[in-house]
Amino acid sequence: MGRRLEQLEEFGIDVVLERRHGVRASVLRGILYALSFVYDRVVQLRLYFYRKRVFRERTLGCLVISIGNLTVGGTGKTPIVEKFARALQAGGRRVAILSRGYKSVPRRRNWRSRFRGDCDPPRIVSDGKSLLLDSLTAGDEPYMLAHNLKDVIVLVDKDRVKSGRFAVDKWQVDTLLLDDGFQYLHLKHRLDMVLVDRQAPFGNEFLLPRGTLRERPRNLRRASYIFITKNTGEPNLELMQRIRRYNRTAEVIECAHKPLYLQNVFTGEQLPLDVLRDTFIGSLCAIAAPESFEGALTKLGAHVDLAKSYIDHHYYTEAELISFINRCIRRDLAMIVTTEKDSVRMPRLPEADLKVPIYFLRVEIEILSGHESWEHCVARICKPKPVLPPERFFA
Repeated sequence: MGRRLEQLEEFGIDVVLERRHGVRASVLRGILYALSFVYDRVVQLRLYFYRKRVFRERTLGCLVISIGNLTVGGTGKTPIVEKFARALQAGGRRVAILSRGYKSVPRRRNWRSRFRGDCDPPRIVSDGKSLLLDSLTAGDEPYMLAHNLKDVIVLVDKDRVKSGRFAVDKWQVDTLLLDDGFQYLHLKHRLDMVLVDRQAPFGNEFLLPRGTLRERPRNLRRASYIFITKNTGEPNLELMQRIRRYNRTAEVIECAHKPLYLQNVFTGEQLPLDVLRDTFIGSLCAIAAPESFEGALTKLGAHVDLAKSYIDHHYYTEAELISFINRCIRRDLAMIVTTEKDSVRMPRLPEADLKVPIYFLRVEIEILSGHESWEHCVARICKPKPVLPPERFFA
């Protein structure tokens, strides 16, 4: 059943991105196009109700920062969240990351708690000391963040107000980072960090479900800071002009995903990036933009002789990994390279089946332009200006 749903999802994505042709695909695109108008009206009405305070935002007495995007996936958000959490923690803030845990498997509730209507507490992926859940229960992105940020609390719950209150009460945190939280308006944000993918800034320009936009590009005006991700270092005046058309005041920071090293998924062995040069490899990933990952491997000098991709957030089976390893053996490939996010969704294989080593590419965010804006952003959060007492304010 799960595989069948994945195939349907994959077909839908191919239709939306116009990788499928024919009468059936064309008819479905027409239906999705009509539904996108309905979706747009619902989104605009929801925003209007929040502006007019028909729907009320909740506050928790601490700083709330959302990190999100206008499109569905593919902007490289997780490394940005990690960089922010590190910087704020180093600046003296007590940070908790709140995630909805997309495609995670929630704990089963017993019949007594269901009968009593008990409310489950948020899932604690990390308490800032230990990693407490696996990637299936936590979700791949929260698990990866908790694994890399040993001293940061990571919680998973669809209700971010509930998980935020839990973090404040239990650990006295003073800063909440909403992972993928730009559209989560029920909890009041102090700052909104919005990511824009340089390669596809506004997806295919259509709203869901016909396209990949969650809301209109003009809603970029709500952003406090705008991060242009996946930069190549070349200027993009057209994109900057369009961003400024929607938001004239937000500071813009251009960044890139900088590869650091290769790490073996199962043994932890680290290799320098030089080993990829002129090496024939297999690429395996299940992310929103697989072509971006394959392009990064090619830029590092690798020959991607075999590439396999699944839908975003796919959890691999032993059979899938062994099948791909066998295909790599037949082509005499030196290694398989995947993403770090993919590595946490892979089952541990018997050593006898690992005839081709599997490595993930460790990356970090590198600021290319807007260093002062980045430093100002962190300082603004970590060292806010004190409020003047009334006698000094009116002096």
